[in-house]
Amino acid sequence: MTASAPSTALLTDHYELTMVEAALRSGAASRECVFEVFARRLPEGRRYGVVAGTGRLLDAIESFRFSDQEIDHLRRTTVVDDTTLEFLASYRFQGDIWGYAEGECYFPYSPVLVVESDFAHGVILETLVLSILNHDSAVASAASRMTSAAGDRPCIEMGSRRTHEEAAVAAARAAYIAGFATTSNLEAGRRYGVPTAGTAAHAFTLLHDDEREAFAAQVEALGKGTTLLVDTYDVASAVRTAVEIAGPQLGAVRLDSGDLLSQAREVRALLNDLGNQDTRIVVTSDLDEYAIAGLAAGPVDLYGVGTSLVTGSGAPTAGMVYKLVARTDDSGTMVSVAKKSKDKQSVGGRKYALRRLNAKGCAEAEVIGLGETPADDGDDRPLLVPLVRDGEVVGRESCTIEAARARHEASRAELPAAAHRLQRGEPAVPTLFEDNLP
Repeated sequence: MTASAPSTALLTDHYELTMVEAALRSGAASRECVFEVFARRLPEGRRYGVVAGTGRLLDAIESFRFSDQEIDHLRRTTVVDDTTLEFLASYRFQGDIWGYAEGECYFPYSPVLVVESDFAHGVILETLVLSILNHDSAVASAASRMTSAAGDRPCIEMGSRRTHEEAAVAAARAAYIAGFATTSNLEAGRRYGVPTAGTAAHAFTLLHDDEREAFAAQVEALGKGTTLLVDTYDVASAVRTAVEIAGPQLGAVRLDSGDLLSQAREVRALLNDLGNQDTRIVVTSDLDEYAIAGLAAGPVDLYGVGTSLVTGSGAPTAGMVYKLVARTDDSGTMVSVAKKSKDKQSVGGRKYALRRLNAKGCAEAEVIGLGETPADDGDDRPLLVPLVRDGEVVGRESCTIEAARARHEASRAELPAAAHRLQRGEPAVPTLFEDNLP
């Protein structure tokens, strides 16, 4: 944690601290434990999910410190007793964390994160872990479906105005990992290096007396390669005006309303007639993966996506949970534990995961070993990588945004063809458990 990094310690739920207090009193706080993050199911009809947010999580864990300000607040509000405050004042996560590398695809019950520590040091991270992974993975999972549907045509992230200002930055990062080409969010560019792009909105056209004046001003400022928004008034008239001003060097025109498929065809024909065969067509307006797929038959060159992306395209959370799956008993022996309540069961035991691949490199199953790594049949790929060891971050290289982006492309390419269908269906590969517990 650098001196300027704000503390993340209070980005948590009240009961995380009261559990620590009660465990300190009972003596159970020091029991060695294994916590696991997993999703019991994918959003209805989805074929796979995408892990995102791991890099942000590592930063947040490093900043999970209770400074004098946090301790003073907890003391004034009597959240926990003085003994617990003393523990929190010196809190530093001291355990180990393993996880699926960022950008990796996951399936129901995939152990996307494994936290090994004593109870007090591990349980307190629950809310922070879930708030980051659930949001970012939901956005990345939706983004992956969109970029899959778009094929070779780039997608532009432009959802900042449809979500919380900090969520917008995280969403832009997650979307880039899942294949989006650029973002409109400048903070995502500054903080994470996501390429940024943008030109003008309808307000710029309406500011001027007519479209010709607006287009001329934009071309003068941004060059002929800019993108001109042509649906403020009459599309055909605007396209002609745009070509008159920018000529064959006009970079693109943007459509933001109406029947996008038919308009794109009409605009393409008009641009070609005017000699602007190289001018691209950008479409926006409440796109999601289904709309993108529906536009595949049209002469569309780029897709701009906002609301559906930052809200997970109908699944704003990945549904991940953080559960205790093993702990030491009074004799110091590690024993598996599991929640057995109806519809919310967990599988006890420390997990190890492999992606089972066939001879052609196509995924056939998610193989989860309980207690030890499952047997590798020769084509399998280990999924869990070290992220934190003895409290020190060791996995940051696996979470760089470019590494995560490349990993996602490779991971998605391993999936069977059914994974890329937008029709509702079962997960693309089954999750298989191999019980090696004594």
